[in-house]
Amino acid sequence: MTEHLPARSRLVHDRLREAGIAGDIVVLPDAASTAVLAAAALGVEVGAIANSLVFVSDGAPLLVMTSGAHRVDTAALAERLGRGTIARATPDQVREATGHAIGGVAPTGHPQPITTVVDEALAAFDEIWAAGGTPHTVFPLTYDELIALTGGTVAKVD
Repeated sequence: MTEHLPARSRLVHDRLREAGIAGDIVVLPDAASTAVLAAAALGVEVGAIANSLVFVSDGAPLLVMTSGAHRVDTAALAERLGRGTIARATPDQVREATGHAIGGVAPTGHPQPITTVVDEALAAFDEIWAAGGTPHTVFPLTYDELIALTGGTVAKVD
């Protein structure tokens, strides 16, 4: 069943099944490396796309799963979380922390656990979509499944 998936997406698929999440990874014909592209390809609202954004905070990676309709206010989020600064990770830092390239970062399947924040705005959607390990792969899940999968802290991110 997963033979047609890229290796990174097969790993994500396995982590989803281990977590009890039934959503299948969908391979899109064109890259959906932004929320707008993913939403258009799937025919859903951009807010239902769970963007995986990697930052560096207090010397460690921080994954923020934000609604595609939001931009992360790093100063406000750092204050809410009681952290020092939050800065965007470089492409090399993203790949080192997640094993995925920018545009395809999944919320799971990382080499090591990553502290994760989940945008409270994603709760407004019955079904959300996240990257499946490559810019061409995505999968559906619920808000509660995303929180359970990532062990994330729910917060306002914008």
